[in-house]
Parts: sequence; C-alpha cells; structure tokens
Amino acid sequence: MLLGVKDLRIAFRMEGKMSVPVRGVSFDVPANGRVAIVGESGCGKSLTALAVGGLVDRAEISGSIEGSPRIAYIFQNPMQSLNPVMRVGRQIEEGLRGAHDADARVKELLAAVGLPAETVRKYPCNLSGGQQQRVMIAMALAQEPDLLIADEPTTALDVTTQKEVLDLVNRVAEERKTAVLLITHNLGLVAQYSKYVYVMYAGEIVERGTVPEVLGSPMHPYTQGLIAAVPRLDLPKDSPLVGIAGTVPPPTDWPTGCAFHPRCPKATPDCARAVSKSCMSALR
Repeated sequence: MLLGVKDLRIAFRMEGKMSVPVRGVSFDVPANGRVAIVGESGCGKSLTALAVGGLVDRAEISGSIEGSPRIAYIFQNPMQSLNPVMRVGRQIEEGLRGAHDADARVKELLAAVGLPAETVRKYPCNLSGGQQQRVMIAMALAQEPDLLIADEPTTALDVTTQKEVLDLVNRVAEERKTAVLLITHNLGLVAQYSKYVYVMYAGEIVERGTVPEVLGSPMHPYTQGLIAAVPRLDLPKDSPLVGIAGTVPPPTDWPTGCAFHPRCPKATPDCARAVSKSCMSALR
C-alpha cells in the first residue's frame, strides 16, 4: 500500500468553539492506484487532501498517515496557484531543485503535457485555462512523485478542456507509474478515471468500495442522492432536475447520530441518535 490514512481528525479552535471539519477519515491509496474522494463542497475533501501532505496549519490533527510517498498537488484554480509575474519556465524550474541541465528538463516536461518549448518564456496570463493547468501538471511531474493529488483540477475549465486535462493526468500517471488521488464532486469523472471511491459527507466517509460497487449499487442514502442528481440524457428534456434538499451543515454544528439525517428522505427518529445498520453497511 502506497498510502494509508487511518482515523484522521482535524480540528480548529475558533472563538472558543471547536470546529472539526474532518472526523475519523480512513482510506488507502495503492501503488499506481486510481482513487477518488467525492462529495459536496464543505464535506472536508480538500482539507483531508492537504493534511496528507502536511499542508494544514494551526490545527489539532490526530490519527495516522502511513507510508511516505513523494506527493505533488494539482490544484483547482491554476491562475491562483501560478505566480502571475514569473515566467512559466522559471516556475517549473523551481521544482527541479538545481537539477543538471534544468532548461532541457523544463522543455521535456512541457512536451510531456503537450505544450511547445516556447511556453517557457510566457507568463500565466498569456495562457488559456487549460494550458495553465497543463503547466501545473508539468510542475507536479517535476517532483517525480509517487502520488498525484488532483484537487478539483477541472473546476474552472469548460467540458472539452476538462476531458483533455484528465486524460492527460491519467496518461502521464500510467507512463510514470504514479498513483492518483482525485478530489471531486463530479461522479462522471469518478466513473471514468478511478477504480476505488470514497464518498465523504460532513467530515466522514459514509460509503466506500470499487467504482462499480458504489456507483452500480449505492447503499448509503447520500450516495444515492448524489447519483440521482446527475443529469441524464436518456430522460425527456422537460424532466425536472433532481437534487438533495438542504445544504451541508457547518463543521461547528454537525448533527448528532447520522450527520445526513436532517436531509435524508429515508431518515427515522433513530437516525438522530446513531447511524443505522443499513447505512453502516455502505462501508463495505
């Protein structure tokens, strides 16, 4: 196993109150594996991914992170991650840590992500969103990572560019025998690019399994709601959109029992006290 996260808990003290956005999260990433963590915004996905790389400050963190892979991140908004006043080539070169013949290595990395050599002299503002994300992938590859963490890497991109970027991530990961941890709310991406999936809600993993298991036979009502909310082309054009009522509660006020019960159409009074056996069975 390349990476094993066990009972991860992240807490912040805010104005005298404890905010616990991640509560007892456990997941594994096998070597050269394709794993996704999926859920709505506010569920704790990105914070979990940052904690794996030790990038969370001023927090009380407990649990264990087993394994010591080299980790590189691809973040969701490249324009915010790239330095706007530094040429692209120089930014990639920073990740090479004084490697011999860095200029040739930078051009090699750009070629690997489908960008021409002259990109080295451009600034981020000279590039499209898809090209900027390709630069971010090149920067990640410069570290020769064992694990790529792609945190909503296509949020700011159009649908066509999304596919190009994710196809690229998948291709370079296969070529370099690199594992990928995909953080997303898009179940379509999970189905296409991952083998294992962990469904996260209110700071907890509520369902896990292989992609065919979870998407083909979802057991937790939250997973069922996410799948039902995906637009379908085989329905009449005037079919109403399906959604999950309500919103994810704040981490300072998680509900008791099953955290999803205030929004769950199948909830019973007992769900406010403890997670039901049927929902527990989603943790295959």
